[in-house]
Amino acid sequence: MPKNFLANIWHAAPSSLRLWILRLSNARFTVTAGAVIFNERNEVLLLKHPFRAGSGWGLPGGFLKHGEQPSDALRRELEEEVKLKVSNVEVFWARSFKRPKQIEILFTAETRALPEPQSMEVECAVWFNSHELPEGLPKDQKSLVERAVEKRRV
Repeated sequence: MPKNFLANIWHAAPSSLRLWILRLSNARFTVTAGAVIFNERNEVLLLKHPFRAGSGWGLPGGFLKHGEQPSDALRRELEEEVKLKVSNVEVFWARSFKRPKQIEILFTAETRALPEPQSMEVECAVWFNSHELPEGLPKDQKSLVERAVEKRRV
């Protein structure tokens, strides 16, 4: 009986109040899409961003726009940052972070094209052998590259 009582109160409340309660009581996250991208030599693409912490090296990707699908966001970011088109885009991994409050959806993809940095966000784009990743690549991203390489072997 108490459940129905609370449900009736909820449904009787103005929609603006219900929305406010939902926003207040639920976590808010940004969502990003990134990828481990392979070329025909099975090398992995990494980008050096002047605005990233540490060495600046990392996987390509970026933030989703309102209403955008993750794979579309990845393709848009790749086009904007390094003028790159990819194929065989597959969901690979998803993870969440407490700080910043973020959900990251990762893909694997392939390309035969050469990346060409297009914005001030990317200092350079380099293909690396998965066993010779650059110094300063964050440990979590190195681990993601290793998992993606292993997945390709299977």
